[in-house]
Amino acid sequence: MDREISKKEKRRARLKQFIKIGIGTAIAVSLLIIVISFMQSSITRKDIMISTVDRGTIEVSVNSMGKVIPAFEEIINSPINSRIMEIYKKGGDEVDVGTPILKLDLQSAETEYRKLLDEEQMLRLQLEQLHINTRSKLSEMEMKLKISKMELNRKEVELRNEQYLDSLGAGTTDKVRQVELSYKVGQLQLNEDEEKYKNEQSISVADLKVKELELNIFRKSLAEVKRTLEDAQIRSPRKAILTYVNNEVGAQINQGSRVAIISDLSHFKIAGEIADSYGDRIAVGSKVVVKIGNNKLNGMVSDMTPLSKNGILTFTAQLEEDNHPRLRSGLKADVYVMNAIKEDVLRIANASYYVGKGEYELFVVNDDQLLKRKVQLGDSNFEYVEVVSGLQLGDEVVVSDMSDYLEKSKLKLKNK
Repeated sequence: MDREISKKEKRRARLKQFIKIGIGTAIAVSLLIIVISFMQSSITRKDIMISTVDRGTIEVSVNSMGKVIPAFEEIINSPINSRIMEIYKKGGDEVDVGTPILKLDLQSAETEYRKLLDEEQMLRLQLEQLHINTRSKLSEMEMKLKISKMELNRKEVELRNEQYLDSLGAGTTDKVRQVELSYKVGQLQLNEDEEKYKNEQSISVADLKVKELELNIFRKSLAEVKRTLEDAQIRSPRKAILTYVNNEVGAQINQGSRVAIISDLSHFKIAGEIADSYGDRIAVGSKVVVKIGNNKLNGMVSDMTPLSKNGILTFTAQLEEDNHPRLRSGLKADVYVMNAIKEDVLRIANASYYVGKGEYELFVVNDDQLLKRKVQLGDSNFEYVEVVSGLQLGDEVVVSDMSDYLEKSKLKLKNK
C-alpha cells in the first residue's frame, strides 16, 4: 500500500534539484569564462614581431613628413595683361624647347611695340641730325679761325712795314701805333675765336653723348618690350612634362598670373616639414634617409627656410638616386634627418609602438609567456630605438602593435 509523501520531503527533493541545477550552471559558466579568458590571454609567435635587444651604434635622427616633388619645376607666368586665345597643349603632354603651349591676345602689345619702334627711329634721326649740325657748326668755326689767322698775319706784315718806314723817317709814330693796335685787337679776336671753338667742341661732344645715351636707354627699353612680347607667345623653355595649363579660352589674364607649369618627372627631390622645436637638429648638409614603403633612399638636406610658419620649418632634400622607380610626384614619405651618433648603446627595432623619448610598457618574452614591463626609451633612427633602462642584452621584446592587450599584464605565448 503506497504511503503519502510528506510536504517536508517534497521540499527537500526540490531543494536538492535546485542545488544540482545551480552547481551545473556555475560549472558551465566557469568553464566558459576560463575558455574565453584563455583565448584572449594567449598569442601566437608568428602573429607578432619580436626584436632582440642588442648592443651597437645608433645614428640619431629626427622623424619628419615629406612629399616627393619634381627635381625641376618651372612656373610660366603671363608677362602682360591679356586674354587666352587658343590652347595648344594639355596637362600631361611632353613638350620640347620652344613648343607652343597656348596663345595670348597680343594685338595691343604689338601695336605698342610698333609705336616704340617709330620713336626709336625718331631718336636715331635726331642723333644723326645733331651729328650733321655739329659738324657744320664746327666747320664754320674752323673756317672763321682760318680767316682770322690770315687777317692777323696780314696785320703783322703791315705792322712790320710801318715800323720799317718809321725807322727810315718815312712813316709816322701815330700810324705805327694805329697798326699795332689793330694787330693786338686781331690777336685778341683770334684767341677768342679759338676759345669759342674749343668750347663748342666740348659742348658738341657732351650733347652727342647725352643723345647717344638717351637712344641707348630707349633701345634697352625697346629690347625689354620685345622680349616681353616674345615671352607672351607662351612656349616651353625646355624639354619637360606639362603638368598644368590654364585652358580657359577667353579668360582674362593679369600680368604675372600663372598660365602653365612644366616639370621634369624623371628626377625628384623631397619637400619636408619638421616642427620648429627640432630646428637646431637640422641644417644644410645633414644626411637624410627617406622611406617609401620598404624602400630606403639616402640623401642630404640641400635647402631649408630660416623662419618657421605656424610652428613648422620646411626643407628640401636631394636624393642620391633621384630617379628611383618608386618615386612619384606627390607621394608621401617618411623622412629621417640624421643629427648625431650614439655608439655602444642597447637598442631594439623601431616600429609603430615608438612615438618619442619616454616610458613605455612593453611585453617581454619569458619562456612561454609575455610579461609586461616598464621600459625607458631614448633617441632613435628609422631602424633602432635606444634602450635607456628596463631591458637587458638578449631580451626579446614585442615591437608589434599590442593596443588590444592594454589591460593585460601577461599573455600566454604559443609557438604555433
